Amino acid sequence: MKFCASGLLALLLPLSSLAAEPAIVDYTVQLETALKPESDNVQWFHPRAAAIPSAAGGAPSIVMTIQKHLTVSDYFSGLSFMTRPSPTGAWTGPVQPPELDWQKQPDGVTLSVADVTPGWHGPSGKLIAIGCQVRYSPKGEQLEDVKRAHQTVYAVYDPKTTRWTKWQVLELPPGEEFDFARNACAQWLVQPDGTLLVPLYIARNAKEPFNVTVAECRFDGTKLTYVRHGSVLRLNVVRGLNEPSLIKFQGRYFLTLRNDLKGYVAVSNDGLNFAEPKPWVFDDGVELGSYNTQQHWLAHSDGLFLIYTRRGANNDHIVRHRAPLFMAQVNPETLQVMRRTEKAVVPERGAELGNFGANYVSESESWVTVSEGMFMKDSKARGAEGATLVARILWAKPNRP
Repeated sequence: MKFCASGLLALLLPLSSLAAEPAIVDYTVQLETALKPESDNVQWFHPRAAAIPSAAGGAPSIVMTIQKHLTVSDYFSGLSFMTRPSPTGAWTGPVQPPELDWQKQPDGVTLSVADVTPGWHGPSGKLIAIGCQVRYSPKGEQLEDVKRAHQTVYAVYDPKTTRWTKWQVLELPPGEEFDFARNACAQWLVQPDGTLLVPLYIARNAKEPFNVTVAECRFDGTKLTYVRHGSVLRLNVVRGLNEPSLIKFQGRYFLTLRNDLKGYVAVSNDGLNFAEPKPWVFDDGVELGSYNTQQHWLAHSDGLFLIYTRRGANNDHIVRHRAPLFMAQVNPETLQVMRRTEKAVVPERGAELGNFGANYVSESESWVTVSEGMFMKDSKARGAEGATLVARILWAKPNRP
């Protein structure tokens, strides 16, 4: 058997090096402050935005959901929202409608919602906010005191009336594997036919490692209904896989997955059945260094991007290395982060930035939204203000999704 030199080289090179590198998609970043806390005792958190298209074809308006982090870890107020008439207009709010507020229970438990991500549902002309139901003790502790205490919930906003519905529970199949079932801090998708793909992390209870699946749902303008779910991704490492985020790019579907030790990525052709997750790495083979923190996506029609935090950025003083927020292009064939495209789109000012959102706004821009977590004693001294920040990603070429 004879090999030509080029054939021998192809055998010796790893498959990742043979895949053509995507063209670099250029953009600039404009960082804005949307909100500052009214006092040192207030901490706004989990800001996530969605664009509402203009019926007249002009600039979209913006709705951003946000809530207060209270005195105990993972203890949150009811949900508020802010509005902006255009991507550059003045912000109004935060406003907390009674429909989105706490629900006090007769036994002293507070029923609330956390980790919300809003999104536009074009076929119905409604905005859907999806998050997870939480039961709090009087001390602010998360409870698992009743069956299916932790479930996925949603509320609907009608831009014509500017009114919200009350929170409703997404009814899931009766099996034990859905007794704990959250869509939390997760990007979800609307398909061309109007159905939703909603990523969930699921388990029998909060003490077991979590698994991830994607649920297909119908939305009739009022009610979100489960139809089926896809393959279940499992990783029996510490707490398993959680806080999955989903995006579609050039006909395929990509999940990014949180794990206590490292981030993972999985790919699918139909949005329901995914290949085994792979750890996130740079294109030089070095581990990305993102761990125990969510990652999110942005897609341009010419490129796929991951937003993340990581070790190794002179940030050992930040809890779990959760700042700055980096954005880098992903090679969709090798599932690797292209190191030379990495930019810090939200700088580190001494506060953690791990709980954030990312969303499409228009053909000309996308957003990354985050509030500075003032959880370290020296955050303020290092320059952080507890501000809610919007990193406007301004594309050099139109993004035609």
